[in-house]
Amino acid sequence: MSGTSSSPRRQRRALYTASISERRRRMTTPLSRELRGRFHKRAVPVRKGDTVRVLSGSFAGREERVAKIDRAGYSVTLDNVTLKTAEEKLKPLSIRTSHLVITHLNLADPWRRRALRLREEDVTPEERGETPEPEETAAETTPAPAPATDAAETPTEDVPDAPDAAEEGDAPARPSRRRARSTPTAEEP
Repeated sequence: MSGTSSSPRRQRRALYTASISERRRRMTTPLSRELRGRFHKRAVPVRKGDTVRVLSGSFAGREERVAKIDRAGYSVTLDNVTLKTAEEKLKPLSIRTSHLVITHLNLADPWRRRALRLREEDVTPEERGETPEPEETAAETTPAPAPATDAAETPTEDVPDAPDAAEEGDAPARPSRRRARSTPTAEEP
């Protein structure tokens, strides 16, 4: 690159003033050996939904899904990678992309599939993010026939009308949607 400088001050300034698209390119993460052989790429920009393996730190060796990407801080938040705060609350831990390796790509986006030069038939439904529905048999999809009842057998006199049922207290009263107003009560001396 002709526009790069070896000065640390200028390199830090380039990091802080980079555009969103430049930050995306800088947040590329290396692929695992299996993915490298399949996609013929060494690294791709990390995305939400990718599964990554942590290489260093106290969570080294863990494989988790990417929950959030912070391009402003050049960091990634993973599922189930948390720290305890002083108040004993769990706080998500941010990890730099240089400490990660992508082990499973999220290929739900057709743009990403085109960037990796994948054909549609080469992508499995799990990689697309689709959950395959179990095939239902014909017996499960057809509803069971209702038992035949004769209209003459059911008496109509025993069925109460809707207003009568509310008066008798058989059916629960429907709650009102109006807000209850509080009325001031007079204090007795």
